[in-house]
Amino acid sequence: MINPLRKQRGETEIVTQSARPAIDAAGKKWAIEARGITKSFKAGHVKVDVLKGIDLLIETGEIVLVMGPSGSGKSTLLAAVSGLMKPDGGSVVALNQDIWKMPRNKIDRFRLANCGFIFQGFNLFPALTASQQVQVVLKFMKKKGAERKAAAEAALVDVNLGHRFNNRPDRLSGGEKQRVAIARALAKKPKLIFADEPTSALDGENGHVVMELLRKCAKEQGATVMCVTHDARLAAFADRIITIEDGRITSTNADPAQFANSH
Repeated sequence: MINPLRKQRGETEIVTQSARPAIDAAGKKWAIEARGITKSFKAGHVKVDVLKGIDLLIETGEIVLVMGPSGSGKSTLLAAVSGLMKPDGGSVVALNQDIWKMPRNKIDRFRLANCGFIFQGFNLFPALTASQQVQVVLKFMKKKGAERKAAAEAALVDVNLGHRFNNRPDRLSGGEKQRVAIARALAKKPKLIFADEPTSALDGENGHVVMELLRKCAKEQGATVMCVTHDARLAAFADRIITIEDGRITSTNADPAQFANSH
């Protein structure tokens, strides 16, 4: 398999504060460049290699699905690329920042300023309303009170939760909690969106709404989306599908139609 990093990699300009994508010699803007990513875990006395030298390029504004069987390394790869879990080896350059060469506090600030995360676990605060859940992130982004409230409620309307502004998590269904978490991730208009099974708790209609939102973020705001999923229906929304098996990438450009027609 041709390694796209060696084929398309070009010169990059180091940017310290204003994170922006690298541009290669062909004019492509890479939001994410990962090289030689390895990660292993111990299961008792046994070492399990989960990622085995993965190379990955994702272009600015691209929606990329990462698909593969359970245990193939999909979520571990997302965590390594997004700055959540340090790999054992390799490098990750995101928005021209060499993530794992940065101190932990700078990685945290990078994620806050540039990344939106959508996980299967909703990670909502029990005492906060849906509107307040979203406003928490916007407060860290230095948004003022009225602006923060308006942006939070607009994000909730986008995920069909305009009627749930004042409801706490115990008054929300699983699908509604997932949509609050998605609104929270997207409200700050991140440059990078990392999603791990974003539609797992959603019915078909709301799953479609969420994927349309992610596509809008990519096409209108230039956001880069990396989405780990088992859901073959999401293939229709992807620019590209990467397949992974046993800790290795098996295809960097699988045919979306193959997955869209499989279910």
